[in-house]
Formats: sequence, C-alpha cells, structure tokens
Amino acid sequence: MFEQVFKNIDDILHKDAGCSSELDYVEQTSWILFLKYLEDLEKDKKTAAELGGKSHAAIISREYKWEIWAAPKGKDGKIDHHKALTGDDLKDFVDHKLFPYLKKFKTDAESADTIEYKIGEIFSELKNKIQSGYNMREVINLIDELRFRSHTEKHEMSHLYEGKIQNMGNAGRNGGEYYTPRPLIKTIVKVVAPAIGEKIYDGAVGSAGFLCEAFEYLKASKNLTTKDAETLQKNTFYGKEKKGLAYIIGVMNMILHGVEAPNIVHTNTLAENLADIQEKDRYNIVLANPPFGGKERIEVQQNFPIKTGETAFLFLQHFIKILKAGGRAGVVIKNTFLSNTDNASVSLRRLLLESCNLHTVLDLPGGTFTGAGVKTVVLFFEKGSPTRKIWFYHLDLDRNLGKTRPLNENDLAEFVKLQKTKTDSENSWLVNIGEVDATTCDLSVKNPNKKDEAALRDPKKILAEIGKLDAESAKILQDVLELL
Repeated sequence: MFEQVFKNIDDILHKDAGCSSELDYVEQTSWILFLKYLEDLEKDKKTAAELGGKSHAAIISREYKWEIWAAPKGKDGKIDHHKALTGDDLKDFVDHKLFPYLKKFKTDAESADTIEYKIGEIFSELKNKIQSGYNMREVINLIDELRFRSHTEKHEMSHLYEGKIQNMGNAGRNGGEYYTPRPLIKTIVKVVAPAIGEKIYDGAVGSAGFLCEAFEYLKASKNLTTKDAETLQKNTFYGKEKKGLAYIIGVMNMILHGVEAPNIVHTNTLAENLADIQEKDRYNIVLANPPFGGKERIEVQQNFPIKTGETAFLFLQHFIKILKAGGRAGVVIKNTFLSNTDNASVSLRRLLLESCNLHTVLDLPGGTFTGAGVKTVVLFFEKGSPTRKIWFYHLDLDRNLGKTRPLNENDLAEFVKLQKTKTDSENSWLVNIGEVDATTCDLSVKNPNKKDEAALRDPKKILAEIGKLDAESAKILQDVLELL
C-alpha cells in the first residue's frame, strides 16, 4: 500500500508547475510527511502520558495541527471536505500562516537537540513549491492514509523513503551527493563495528545513510535495555550538513528509522577551524562519504593546516582531528588520494600514516556510485598510533556495475570475512609501511597476487613490435600493387 501511495504522490507532483525534478518530489513529500509524522508522534506521547497519569503539553497549537487544517475528519472517520482547505485557500494558509508559524520554533526551542528545534530548522530551510492548491490537497489526502505508529509501519516507510533517495541519486546532477549505496555503508559499519555507548559522527551527513545503518546495526547487536534505547535516541548519532535539502532529508530519514530528534546540525562543517576542536567535541567513530571534486574558497582553507581546495581532503583532516584517541573511522574517498603527487596530497597521506593506523584500504570498482564513473577507495583507520601494516583488498567483480546491476552485500562478503584476519588472497595483500616510499607516501600499491594480470610490457619492445608489423603491412601492400 505505502509503495503505491508514494508512486501516486510522485505522479501528482510531476504534473505540478512548481516541481520539476526528483529532488523536488522528495523535498515536497518530506515536509508533508514530517507534519503527518508529528501528528502521530503527538498522539503516541499523549497516550503514554495519560497511561502514566501525567498531562501532555502539545508541541503544535490547535490551529496548526494536522487534524485541523490538513485532514479534519467527519463522524465516519473520513476527511470532511466542507472543512478541509483546498485550492488557493490551502496554498495561502500553508505559505503565509503555517510555514511562518513553524519557522519560529527554531528561535523558541530550548536547545538544538529537541524536536521543536528540528521543526523550526526544517521550515526555515525550505518553502512550499507546490503551486496548485488542488494538487497539494491530493497529496495531503494520500499522506493522511499513511501511519507511523507501529514498528512494521515505520520500517516499511523508511525502506520506501530510502528508495526515493536512491532514485534521486540515480537521477544524476547533484542528486548523487545524497546517496551512498547501502550495501557499501552496511559493510563499512560492520568493519568499524560501533558499540552502544560510543558516539558516532558524520560531518558530511547527506541523507544520513551512515547514521541510519549504524542505528540498525546497534539495535540488532544485543537485547536493548531501556538505558540502551535512550542512549541510542539521544547520545549516539551526530551529524553536520551544509545543504538545506540534504539536511531535511537526513533528519526525515533518521526519524523514519526511529530516532525522534536527530542530532544533525545545519552548518558548514569546513567553516570550523581545526584549532578550535577540543576534547569534548570529539567522537569515538567517524563514518562518512564526504563530497569530492568540490573546490573550497581560500578563507575556508585557512581553517586547515594542509591547504587545499579539494573538499574531500579538507574533510579528511577534519575527521582525523575530531576523532578521540583510539577512535575508529571508515571514510570513502577518491582513489587518486592514494597517489596524487601535489604537496597537499603527499602531506595529507603523511599525516594519516603518522597519526593513525591505516589498517585497511578497500579498493572499489568504477560504477559503485551510480552516475559517477569516479573510482573510490574506503580508508579504515584508528587514531593514536602510526601505521605499521596496511591490508589492501581489491574488489574484483565479474560484471560492470550500473543502475541495473548495482553493488550488493554478497559482492562484499569475502572482504568482510578476510578483513577480520587480514588474510592474503588473490584479491588481498599486506604491505609493510617500510615498503612505502617515505618521500611521496605513495599508497597506490599494485596487487602482487593477481594471477591473470598481465605484466606491463617494456615500451621499447612494444615499439619494436609495432615497427615490425608496419614493415610487414608495407610489404603486403607492395606485393598487392605489383600484382595489379
């Protein structure tokens, strides 16, 4: 049922003049979904308070409650179309009353880790793009059918929402920024192996895929006590996100996975000076796929000891600094990081090798990220002791990856198994740090165990063979001409 509802919503938004892309569909669906979620959350909290003999203070004022403006019901339990706003009346109410009211929650909230603050932040960041009040009414009617009450309902909703984020990534352009393949995220989480009580951080949170998967991993790791559940809700997951749409999607994604008031802050992570990071700001775990290919301004670069315009390299410095001693990380980065010869790349590799134990490098095939041909690697490291040995694993698949043949968890199963013992195989090998050039810190090590990999031939021999073939071709041509 949920899947069909989402499809119908997309069909309605597709015909609306204000929504032109998959990004718009997700954004506009998100704010309406969020308000419906708040309605169900309020009902649950009110019920829980009444059962405990306590009073419940409502978050949303009566006039702005979902059941009043969006879905007033008759005695039959169906939407009362005499009371429900539609057309221009609905659009005017949403644009000029509802959004300004919700936007004020940000300044009125006690702190940034409350649901009230999230409401204010979200509605400060976006605007209603649905131009037709009649289309909006249709969308609201469909979303009113959805329920967020049971664990099963939330699980199905989160699964479908992930699907929408994936479609947005597949749509290309900047949509790809929001989606890291979930099989890869799950694998990174398994290898880093967070534990309840550790603080987990993603400074380039995007759609919060890493935090959501870490939450699922920890929920399944043991039978949770009440204290464990509260720790996961309030003191485990932290993120920062610069872009407004990504922030909204990330918060919504975590809410649908079951984290009520995600600790995701809307800010430019790289605007923070590394020198200002103190021990209280640090985390046990970093899980991230920072944007690469971006170019940061000179004033942003001044926040970092290693100056570079490459966004991902600035993020890597940030992650190293913000990890606690003994903290663990799994970070996706372009594979050119391993071998670039510019000063910043060499300095950053040296910093990583000297301040952290880079124990594992996972080399991913092209096409891992749909719509992006760029080759990537995953760096797994632990802060506090220098690197002595690096275990490399080259993911060598028997197919080309793409939209119709994406990466799956089975593709990565051997990596997860061998990584535990750093075993040598046809696709994996160990490198002692003494074998790495101390001047360049070049980490682009060739697989020594690949049996069917043809050795590179001597260029002089190739040129000699080309000359020989040219001479033979010339002789054959001469013989043909003589026959004529």
